Amino acid sequence: SEAIARGFASSSWMTFRQAIELGGAVRKGETGTTIVFASSFIRTETTETGTEIEQDIPFLKSYTVFNTDQIAGLPERFHEIASGEDPMSRIGNAGRFFANTGALIRHGGSAAYYAAHRDYIQMPCLHAFRDDASYVAVLSHEMTHWTAAPRRLDRDLSRYAKDRSERAREELIAELGSCFLCADLG
Repeated sequence: SEAIARGFASSSWMTFRQAIELGGAVRKGETGTTIVFASSFIRTETTETGTEIEQDIPFLKSYTVFNTDQIAGLPERFHEIASGEDPMSRIGNAGRFFANTGALIRHGGSAAYYAAHRDYIQMPCLHAFRDDASYVAVLSHEMTHWTAAPRRLDRDLSRYAKDRSERAREELIAELGSCFLCADLG
């Protein structure tokens, strides 16, 4: 879930030390994610009467890990996207159009959305869609949301999560934008 939330295409994680052992280096400025390892061990204690008692002692240990997308210099097997194919090249002219917008489009996870606070579009991998046209339709929808940013068309999204009518209005704008883009892109 953290990979999806942060827009990483990879679902592989490792510690700083593991990255170094594989010949990689965490990129400057990257922040790690805290994970908790839960396990237990058995301790044998001798009581005052001389009998041995085994105790199962649970413990938690935290680690900071980095997604392989945050690490440079790893072997190629760590950077392969599940589909193995760049969706932008597969969808031809539409892919060139989306690439030329300058939008940051990340792939991975199972949800499509525009993250306004971080200004990127998150898309599932291409193989998650019925066909290329479905992928383009969803990306067009999210791209229309992307145009709402203050330095683009400056649509106010501050009430999107709070007001159902504002949410409906923005979703209608995104659907109409998707229709127009799909028609224009063929």
